[in-house]
Formats: sequence, structure tokens, C-alpha cells
Amino acid sequence: MARIFRRKKEEKKVDAVTEGKMSDLGRLVGNDTETYEALSSTMFLDPKKIETSMKQAVENAKKSEKDGDLPRAGMWYEVAGGLAIYEGNVKKVIENYTDAERVTGRKYTILKNPEKAVAVAKEYYEKYLMA
Repeated sequence: MARIFRRKKEEKKVDAVTEGKMSDLGRLVGNDTETYEALSSTMFLDPKKIETSMKQAVENAKKSEKDGDLPRAGMWYEVAGGLAIYEGNVKKVIENYTDAERVTGRKYTILKNPEKAVAVAKEYYEKYLMA
């Protein structure tokens, strides 16, 4: 019984850290709920921990798509899109999330205004990730 209790505490710590980072993002976007929604569901809060390059993620997505594994392809396109956000590459953000939409059928709000979302993400990364 004590082991289960400890696990719950550890999960709460992780959630508290994530919530803190998300509130940092919230401070940057202010009342712009569309940009917050777009970034909260697409950007990596710490992309330095991703060991795959954007190029490799796209290659993995294309291979998965060719193999007929569309959920996996969508996941890899999302990874590539998140890395494109980090790199500030709006063109690649559009390409990767458009491909993710095509294979998953999911709509990504980041495609409504990718330039603004990437600019806000850049500000977030400069302020909170580089600190």
C-alpha cells in the first residue's frame, strides 16, 4: 500500500513541473487562447531531451506511412513538427503538421497561425529553456 502512495507522489511532482512550464507559456501568450492551445498540444517544453533529429523523424514517418502504420507515421510527423517549432522553421512546421493531419485525420490548431505560434515558442525557449 505504501508503494502505491509513493508512486502517486512522484507522479504529482512530474505534473507540478509540467504545470509550471505550461504556466510560463501561458504568461507569454496572455489571453491568446488559440496560440496557447496550438503550442500546448504541439511544442516540446524541453526539446533538448529529444534524441531524434527532425530529418530522422520525417524519415521514420515516411517509412511508417509506406508500411501502412498511419498512427505511427502521424506520431513521427508530430515529433518532426515539434522539432521544427524549436528550430523556428515555420515552413517545416506547416509541412510536418499538414502531413500529420493527412495521415491521422486530426486537426492541428498550429496551422491556423504558425508564424505567430513559432514566434511565441521562440520567445519561450529563449526565456525559459536557455536560462
